[in-house]
Amino acid sequence: MTQEMYLIRHGETEFNVEGKFQGQSNSPLTENGKDQIYQVARMLKMELGDDIHNWEIISSPLGRAMDSTKILCETLAYDLTKVQTDERLAEVSVGDWAGLYIEDIKAQWPRLLEGTNHYNWYFNSLGGERYADVEGRVKAFLESVKDKEKLIVVAHGVTSRIIRGLYQNLNKDEALSLEVAHETFFKLADGDVKRYTYEYEEF
Repeated sequence: MTQEMYLIRHGETEFNVEGKFQGQSNSPLTENGKDQIYQVARMLKMELGDDIHNWEIISSPLGRAMDSTKILCETLAYDLTKVQTDERLAEVSVGDWAGLYIEDIKAQWPRLLEGTNHYNWYFNSLGGERYADVEGRVKAFLESVKDKEKLIVVAHGVTSRIIRGLYQNLNKDEALSLEVAHETFFKLADGDVKRYTYEYEEF
C-alpha cells in the first residue's frame, strides 16, 4: 500500500501579522488567512476532484487549524463532521513566551536564547516543549496513520517541518529550515515531497 498525504498549514493569523509568537495559544485568522486557505482548497479540489470524499482529513485541534479546516471543508464540499482531530498535530508549545514579541523575550530571557538561531530558539522557551518532545509526538502520529491510504493533514509551521523532516529522514537542523508558507502545501507520496503553491496561479 502506498500512502498519499497532503500537508496543509493553517492560514495567516492576527498574531502572525503582529509578530507575536503563538505556540499553542490561539489567534483568529485574518481575512487574508481565510483567503489563503480558500485558495489552497481550490487547488486541492482541482487536484482531487470528486475523489475528495474518499480522503480522510485530520486536523490539529487548535483554533486556527480548526478554523482553517472549516474553510477547507466548505470549499471542498466535505462533511466537517467526518474530520478527526489529533493533539499530536498541535504546534510546539512555547510556554510562557506565547503571545509575546521576540523583543520581549530577548529582554526578559536573554540567556535562554544564547546559542540559538532563527529556526530553533523556541525550543528553549520557559515551560515549553523541546524538539525531542515534538518529534516524539509527531512520530507517534505518523505511525498511527501509516495504514491510511488517502490523508489530508492540517497542522502548523513547526509540526509541518518535522513531519516532512521525518518523512525525508532529515536531521534536526535540516528539518527546521524547511520552507513554511501559508500559500504553500505539500504532497507526501512514494518517498517524495511535492510542493504546491498558488502564488503564480491565475484563478
